[in-house]
Amino acid sequence: MKRPGVNIRKLSSLNFGLVTALLLLFCPYIKAAEIAVRIDNPPESGRVALVLFDSANTFGDLRDPYMVVKYPLDGREEYLIEDVEAGEYALLVYFDENGNDAIDKNFIGIPKEPLGFSNRYRPKGPPVYQRAAFQLQRVESRSFDVELYRPLGDFGRIGAGVGIIARSSPYRDYNGTVSQLIPAITYNGERLQIYGPNVQLGLVGSSKLRLAATGRYRIGVYNEEDSAYLEGMGDRSDTFMAGLAVRAELPGGLDASARYEVDVLDRIGGEEARIEFRKPLQLDILRFVPTVAVNWSSSAMSNHDYGVPQSNATAQRPAYHLGDVYSVEAGLGLFIEVTTDWLVIINIAAESLSNDVTASPIVSEDHVIKGFAAVNYVF
Repeated sequence: MKRPGVNIRKLSSLNFGLVTALLLLFCPYIKAAEIAVRIDNPPESGRVALVLFDSANTFGDLRDPYMVVKYPLDGREEYLIEDVEAGEYALLVYFDENGNDAIDKNFIGIPKEPLGFSNRYRPKGPPVYQRAAFQLQRVESRSFDVELYRPLGDFGRIGAGVGIIARSSPYRDYNGTVSQLIPAITYNGERLQIYGPNVQLGLVGSSKLRLAATGRYRIGVYNEEDSAYLEGMGDRSDTFMAGLAVRAELPGGLDASARYEVDVLDRIGGEEARIEFRKPLQLDILRFVPTVAVNWSSSAMSNHDYGVPQSNATAQRPAYHLGDVYSVEAGLGLFIEVTTDWLVIINIAAESLSNDVTASPIVSEDHVIKGFAAVNYVF
């Protein structure tokens, strides 16, 4: 009698189907990737936060992360981020010194607490996502050694270089532009910031809302010898403006600020104010900051720039007096991290002048192009 045989094909098909069904059934329980973090110099106590970013734009401002995991500092060798989906990420580790569950920042947004990044990246400006980014595969285990450091150091961060302030001229038959070379000295401390012609001193605030005292060098808008229409008017004065500013971080990565300043040297005797909205964007090593703003100038300031006093009136240049004036401005800031030490900073803006200004007998343009550029080495 013939013994019954085993159908290998049917058995293999049955096994394959069973394995497939089991995989589908238990797939949700298979662990995703994980990241192990070893801290070279952990503080003795407190809490540490492991923060993952999956966007260059949010990483540049260190907000709206993909995932945050917090641990007490208990002497363990590794801190884990578990169940991470496959993708590209950048890692931030920071020590929450005051336990407020936030990265404390100074007025311009630089973190004040000890932190470290993946890939041993140590930026001296806004962090570039590509420098810290890494790929994570499914069911992969990655490990990073991170050294915590204070971005502002013990005494602040100093930079030196050369810069230029420039603006176009809206005046009739004006030859050239108004420009001035300046030493590009920068300093960023916990409270004090020097950024080219601008100075800020943080007073009070949190990571979302901050108040500062401000100072700003204001370049003179014209020299009388550069246009026949300005002859006898005298050169416009450089001066120093000082006041207060408030800055807020809004949802969606939008920054808002409001500033009010007066001429503290009394060379002009006026005041200026500004409301500004900014949206930082990151593309590789380039950081773009589109800006829109509304400017206000008091009557003393607007007449200094665009008015014609009765004592300076001529047949071709009748007397002209302005009240307070407003203008709208659109600009673009560029921050380029050539290396972690060499930075290029460019700010350019177009200001649309009001009808009261363009009606002045010494004005022939309805806009002004102005900007600041610098090459800076950060120590």
